[in-house]
Amino acid sequence: MDMNKTYFLRSEKHSPKWRVIDAKGKIVGRLATEIADILRGKDSAQYTPHADSGDYVIVVNADKVVFTGNKLKGKTYEWYTGYMGGLKSLTAEQMLTRKPEEILMKAVKGMLPKTKLTDAIIKKLKVYAGAEHPHQAQVAAKAA
Repeated sequence: MDMNKTYFLRSEKHSPKWRVIDAKGKIVGRLATEIADILRGKDSAQYTPHADSGDYVIVVNADKVVFTGNKLKGKTYEWYTGYMGGLKSLTAEQMLTRKPEEILMKAVKGMLPKTKLTDAIIKKLKVYAGAEHPHQAQVAAKAA
């Protein structure tokens, strides 16, 4: 291998793996950075910034994540409906009971670069509130 050449990963040479992460008892922000690095491929030696070189990530037990400090009551998730006066918001505590998957999806998406590649990368993230997930075949096929 010539050390004076830059390595660029080609899409046909990349074979993504499926990884399962248990979110039980983990802090939201730290877990999100770990997931974002795996999705982008920054944890492998073949990382190429402009290419989708990451793996698929399955997160289970998203309803058991932990917030530090007063974020459970103080952090708010806001969105606009499109109508006049349509600003809606939920606290992290309410969001954890209603849509625990959304907490990790929003945290990870915020840690990805704001480029066209982000849409392709975020599709490789599968988040589930419970311990069960429908991707047993993919995980078993990649492990064998």
